[in-house]
Amino acid sequence: MEKSNKTLLLRIFIGSTDKLGNDSLYESLVFKAKEAGLAGATVVKGVMGFGASSVIHSYKFWEVAEKLPTVVEIIDEEDKVMAFYETIKGDLEAMRYGCLVTVEEVTVLLNKAGQKREFYF
Repeated sequence: MEKSNKTLLLRIFIGSTDKLGNDSLYESLVFKAKEAGLAGATVVKGVMGFGASSVIHSYKFWEVAEKLPTVVEIIDEEDKVMAFYETIKGDLEAMRYGCLVTVEEVTVLLNKAGQKREFYF
């Protein structure tokens, strides 16, 4: 990702229990973004929220399989982000439950790669 190119942040608002086939939707989106060679992806789970259905979802420690508001953020150059969105658009439109997708231009101040860590067991 070049700092001089137009950079977009794609946000996909979903529920933590949403599925794509048998897999978690947020995991599927992150793996697809990685396979597409995008610069980065992050999943953020919310504590409380509601969407178009107006149903409030919130974290309660006694509920194990709670549906929480979840945001998948994906960042890269405009052409790469928009091409990626076109590849996942059909999956999102076919979802049983709703979602919201937004995109905004962002300014990258620093894009520094870290050293790869080796994990030993």
